[in-house]
Amino acid sequence: MKETDTAAATDVIVRTSEPPRLHVMARLRELWGARQILANLVRKGVKVKYKSSGLGPAGSILNPALYLAVFTLVFTVVLPNRIPQSPVYLRSGLLAWNLFGNALGLGARSVVDNGNLVNKVYFPREVLPLASVGTALVDFALQAVVLSVFMLILRHRFWGMNLLLLPLAVLALLTLATALAMFVAAVNVRYRDTQHLVALALLIWFWFTPVVYPSGYLVRASVAHRPLFGVSYYHLILANPVADIVLGFQRSLYRVVAPPPGKPILLPVSLPWLAAVLGAVFVGSLGLLLLSWRTFFHRSGDFAEDLG
Repeated sequence: MKETDTAAATDVIVRTSEPPRLHVMARLRELWGARQILANLVRKGVKVKYKSSGLGPAGSILNPALYLAVFTLVFTVVLPNRIPQSPVYLRSGLLAWNLFGNALGLGARSVVDNGNLVNKVYFPREVLPLASVGTALVDFALQAVVLSVFMLILRHRFWGMNLLLLPLAVLALLTLATALAMFVAAVNVRYRDTQHLVALALLIWFWFTPVVYPSGYLVRASVAHRPLFGVSYYHLILANPVADIVLGFQRSLYRVVAPPPGKPILLPVSLPWLAAVLGAVFVGSLGLLLLSWRTFFHRSGDFAEDLG
């Protein structure tokens, strides 16, 4: 009898800090109770980011400004592309991409970089990737200031119905970034090369997203070339959720679809159609967030052991 009890006991998986199943509403209440920890971690992330920089938060303004200068030089002087008010076009796309890329880059390392905290203090572990998204959101706000300045300098008219797309695009972006940050954070605890693979994936993903080149040009290319197995550049854009979100930012802030002589810069689609696409991305990102959250939660009970 004792041998049977001993054998049964060895089959039991002991979770050190979390219940065996995720109960969403209960966990949300727990996360709400840990909001002060989240705020402190975001504050810490911002301080660490700027600690080694003599420019401080101004670095988040100077960095995108330098990016803008380089891209403007390349695409308007070296490779003229005839995009009117190209700084606004470039920055509107980079604004969305930088939030996404920063959230994933910081999120992948969020648990590993806070290993001492995980081993010593109990708190909902989801706070760590959420804090990474929060830190990226601070950068997003600072970079939005740069874009606002450029629009004022260039007297760019961005107001109108197109601005209604912006809240939906931001919501979809935050949901998608949070879902992927949570997933890569959990996987990186066990497989430390994940953070390097994320950096490589982001580099490739960037060039498959119409940030520095006009999406309207791809539509013309799709017409000029036969689709491969029925798949054109246009379909590839729509299949990329980050591209859809970037299109939402560009349509909201840049707004110009087809300036004279009529060659489209942005996808020549209606605002309701693009809003429906962003809504679909948001719904899909919510589903992905739930799956990523369950994966993160399932692994989080073993974080202390994996971090050793």
